[in-house]
Amino acid sequence: MSQDASRAGAIDRICAYFDGGGFEDELARRVAFRTESQRPEGLPELHRYIDEEMIPAFKGMGFETRVYENPIEGCGPFLLAERHEDDSAPTVLGYGHGDVIQGLDDQWTKGEGPWVTARDGDKIYGRGTADNKGQHTINMAAIHAVLQERGKLGFNAKALIEMGEENGSKGLREVVSAHKDDFAADVFIGSDGPRVRADRPTVTLGNRGSEPFDLLVELREGGHHSGNWGGLLASPGAILNNALATIVDANGAIQIEEWLPPPVSNSVRMALKDIEIDPGENGPEIDPNWGQPGLSPAEKVYAWNSFETLALKIGDPENPVNAIPAKAWAHCQLRYVVGTDRENIIPALKKHLAKHGFDQVQVLPPHPANTGGFIASQTDMDHPWSNWVRDSIESTAGEPPAVIPSMGGSIGNDIFTDILGLPAIWVPHSYAACSQHAPDEHVLASVSRDALELMTGLYWDLGAGNTPKGA
Repeated sequence: MSQDASRAGAIDRICAYFDGGGFEDELARRVAFRTESQRPEGLPELHRYIDEEMIPAFKGMGFETRVYENPIEGCGPFLLAERHEDDSAPTVLGYGHGDVIQGLDDQWTKGEGPWVTARDGDKIYGRGTADNKGQHTINMAAIHAVLQERGKLGFNAKALIEMGEENGSKGLREVVSAHKDDFAADVFIGSDGPRVRADRPTVTLGNRGSEPFDLLVELREGGHHSGNWGGLLASPGAILNNALATIVDANGAIQIEEWLPPPVSNSVRMALKDIEIDPGENGPEIDPNWGQPGLSPAEKVYAWNSFETLALKIGDPENPVNAIPAKAWAHCQLRYVVGTDRENIIPALKKHLAKHGFDQVQVLPPHPANTGGFIASQTDMDHPWSNWVRDSIESTAGEPPAVIPSMGGSIGNDIFTDILGLPAIWVPHSYAACSQHAPDEHVLASVSRDALELMTGLYWDLGAGNTPKGA
């Protein structure tokens, strides 16, 4: 290590990388891979992203690499990259996913479509720019800057790149469970999801779980004339709509007692008290009276449960006819925080429907197109590693980051907390209005540059010898 090497020097390097166009060049190259994991024909591209992009990038930083094939047929592989420097140094496991949601090419309005990045002011458009190619590009570049400045990391680094997160992370639990020693570390620090506000660095300590299910009312074969039979035949649509109305009230507050988490703790309230939900430019306006009464918007999305009917079908909406439909169907989802009894979600729902006289409503496994469920998990807000990451980010940003107990969305965080037994900490590099999963997905250049500085400072600090011991 040069005697002149410093934290500030590493941050200067990463700023020069961004200002010189290096970040946008690397991101453009990675976005060009059509890594759509939800499309079976996309499987070769998932392998190509690992083989042609990720492995060379990690090997160029002195990492050894290993590819694990997915035990589930038709699903993408996993890459583990490792750089081991010192048995006495901490080992940090990072994460990114190289797969993306479907491109929706015909709906794209920016640039030349989803697979070619386009800059418009502060926005860099392209599929995966926010979720998640931009985020793991930031972390990899920050590691590279520390290596250039220090000559080494000063800690042991492992990085998991999965190629099926947008397809429910199928096979990831099986691979990690079967190879726990390979993925062993002292702490998990990854990046995915949005900041609470574009200009405020954020530390996220867990995720809400997601429990999908379908509701079906199927009363007979075929439809029957609504004039001749109306008033004589039970309406599947009316039954299903009334059943749904007992799950949440008219303002969206959950009415199934077993679905309610423990009250929001004082420590969580204190952490969330100054956090505002920023919808971003062109984002939707928050409905202040929707959801659980007595909670702030931040508490509702980061510390409470929410129910949603994601799809509802009665008859043929595109070609309605004067007939009482034979059936009605709804695809539903409960987002839930740690403290909710996951094993009792479906039994409690069945009990609730029976209590209210809706025996005709069947509770079924979710529609095959949307089966991805996730388990809620969380690292304690006062864990030594939580405090350490917060302090590192504050030293770079000059002000405390927002610290939230759970991201509003869901990811396989429990793989790291429960299977590997690690404190798991997320430092997101996107923002709420990034259009992730929609046409015109983008990342903000200003947030990306800021995140590069924060992560370079964090990786520098990990090698400075003051990390938590035995935590």
